[in-house]
Amino acid sequence: MNEAVNKRNELLAQKTIKGLESRNMTGYYATSKEEALKKALELIPKGSTIAMGGAMSAHEIGLVEVLKGSDYNFIDRDKAEDKRAAMLASYDADVFISSANAMTDDGVIVNIDGNSNRVSMIAQGPRKVVFIVGMNKICGDTDSAIKRARNVAAPINAQRFGLDTPCTKTGACLNCKSPDTICCQFLVTRYSRHADRIHVILVNDDLGF
Repeated sequence: MNEAVNKRNELLAQKTIKGLESRNMTGYYATSKEEALKKALELIPKGSTIAMGGAMSAHEIGLVEVLKGSDYNFIDRDKAEDKRAAMLASYDADVFISSANAMTDDGVIVNIDGNSNRVSMIAQGPRKVVFIVGMNKICGDTDSAIKRARNVAAPINAQRFGLDTPCTKTGACLNCKSPDTICCQFLVTRYSRHADRIHVILVNDDLGF
């Protein structure tokens, strides 16, 4: 990224971090993927039990590869014989790793989910939630964040999973009730009642969808 973009992202991140703080959440700004990975590992003690939603951003900074190593107890639901048991165990994890479909510049986090395990664990369960969020996901207000989640993140994810939804054909949300819809639950996280639970690492890069 060029100098002007870097400066804009830094200033926007500072504003977003202040917004998070006003909502009893903690924000950080990482100037690179490498710095984001370092910060994430500072927030995740070795030996922790780790669960994760479908966070492409965590893959992109190299976090998932590290967490699958021997220093952590990573609940890998994709490889679990009993996926339901793995999912239920995730609610008691020390740390839940996620990304956001969108965020506002005053710290509101927006997520849409199909199976709803991700949004339910963001809301309650794991002792700590660590978000990895690229600066491409920051929006001006909650309405814009919801529109981004529905019209950018959801169609791309539906296409990625090969689902039969209208948005895979049009590239935009049609507010469908398709059996394949991944827009089943909307979670708007505007405040955390529990201090030191939600941590958001904003990354000076375009991450995820």
